[in-house]
Amino acid sequence: MRPTHRVLAAGPRHSLGIRPDGTALAAGADPEGAEHVGNWTDLVSVAAGGVHAAANTGRSHSLGLRSDGTVLAAGWNAQGQCEVAEWSRVVAIAAGWRRSVGVRSDGTALAVGRAGEGACGVGTWREIVDVCCGDWHTVGLAADGTARAAGNSRRGQCDVGQWGGLRAVAAGHLHTVGLTAKGTVVLAGDHGDGRGAVTEWAGIVAIASGSHHVLGLREDGSVLSTAPTPTGRCASAAGTDVVAIAAGTAHSLAVRADGTVAAAGDDSWGQCAVDDWFLLPTVPALAR
Repeated sequence: MRPTHRVLAAGPRHSLGIRPDGTALAAGADPEGAEHVGNWTDLVSVAAGGVHAAANTGRSHSLGLRSDGTVLAAGWNAQGQCEVAEWSRVVAIAAGWRRSVGVRSDGTALAVGRAGEGACGVGTWREIVDVCCGDWHTVGLAADGTARAAGNSRRGQCDVGQWGGLRAVAAGHLHTVGLTAKGTVVLAGDHGDGRGAVTEWAGIVAIASGSHHVLGLREDGSVLSTAPTPTGRCASAAGTDVVAIAAGTAHSLAVRADGTVAAAGDDSWGQCAVDDWFLLPTVPALAR
């Protein structure tokens, strides 16, 4: 099982993408560092710090994983979540609320930023191949298809210890989803807002999670969403030739096979202004 390199990422107020030449594209609010990623090069994956919409949330940060295993960061750094300059041998990245998480080539994990909820407590994890972040919890995918979780679990979002046969994980505000090798989806945590429907999905090859919605990419290139319109409208707007998906706080993104991008949902900060983007359309984890 290989780490997932993501050419697309969505945060609370911004979107990130990787051009075929390894440089970055950004749309949305500057406080998230979106305007400062223009000098990034040699990228293989991007991540955007996510958080649910509330009066005291919204600011975020951006991460970029380079081909040499180093990590770049820009944006809000209130609790040191952008202090990744010394990271090396990294093969996967994720960004949560006020924290950054990475996976090294030896399968260990590291994290910086807010430690209050325990979501940075990944130092003992081993044989990890990928990682994702919810608001206050972190989930790791192990090479044997099992999952690890750390952080706040008040809705049971960290109850992933019995999962097996996984090929991907994704996390939202108070929930976690896992994609099995059979193409089905499992869910832990809050089942509200229609998220419980994911357990009935089949033929899924990739998943993404926003604060309160989940996206699923099907084998035929179409997209399923638990979100009501307009947040989930990406499911129809993107068509049936999608190769990668991303979900932010209240917007959704999809990359088509030709490298163009579709967006739907909250565009209050211009985070859906991606009509002129052209991204690297081939995502290793989704090759089919």
